[in-house]
Amino acid sequence: MPKLRIMRKALSSLFSEEELKKAITSIDIIGDIAIIKIPREWENKKYEIGEALLSHLGGVKGVFRQISPASGEYKVRGIEWLAGKKDTVTIHKEHNCLFKVDISKVFFSPRLSFERLRIAKLVKKGEIVVNMFAGVGTFSILIAKSGAQKVYSIDKNPYAFELMCENIKLNKLEGIVIPILGDAKDVVKDLKGIADRVLLPFPELAIEYLPYAIECLKEQGWLHVYLHQKANNRKEAIEEAKKLLKDFNIINERVVRSVGKKLYQVVLDIEIRKNAKST
Repeated sequence: MPKLRIMRKALSSLFSEEELKKAITSIDIIGDIAIIKIPREWENKKYEIGEALLSHLGGVKGVFRQISPASGEYKVRGIEWLAGKKDTVTIHKEHNCLFKVDISKVFFSPRLSFERLRIAKLVKKGEIVVNMFAGVGTFSILIAKSGAQKVYSIDKNPYAFELMCENIKLNKLEGIVIPILGDAKDVVKDLKGIADRVLLPFPELAIEYLPYAIECLKEQGWLHVYLHQKANNRKEAIEEAKKLLKDFNIINERVVRSVGKKLYQVVLDIEIRKNAKST
């Protein structure tokens, strides 16, 4: 049964079907932790909601609610405990890989699962990849598992870096995924001209860091640029994102997910040829 249907069934004794369809629109399951959003008018029943979900969601040991969107320097969302275990650390399984995550200290979204696999499948055996905003290492580890020769995995959040190092060991990728603590624009000064592919999965900084990403590439390579785009619909979001990088050779584009009301995350796959006039 889909997660939303399970959620609504679990809460059917507390709210009407109409209320549930309007208010309960999503849930994130990270390892054995569930994160939900509930409307402000339901706050007096928040712990009852947590207990009801805990008893219906198989494998879930802790329920939290999101009280603020991902924000701040490290893009961490505000959370509040509702039921079950209070520990915010969990092990998340994705595409046969293991990721240790602390939902209170790092950004992690299970909704990027398909996108992470999509990028990993694009990587050819022997490629050298730079991930400029690696977080706990999800993209990097999946890419390494797909046959990359080396993945330079950069993040400035010390908590994310620590977890990334643990995740590299968990997945037995020492020496292939190279964890680097620091601001990508400073780190890549030592990585000029080495990469076949560069990821910029931090929408708020992607445009600013684009020149540094290009410096990392060999004479020919790929950029995967993630942007947040306000638009009335998905098609419009793609078109507006493409306008921002109209001078580049965009080979593929797609909406990764909706991140808010009329706000979409878009990825552009760009081919770079440094000796070509268009770049």
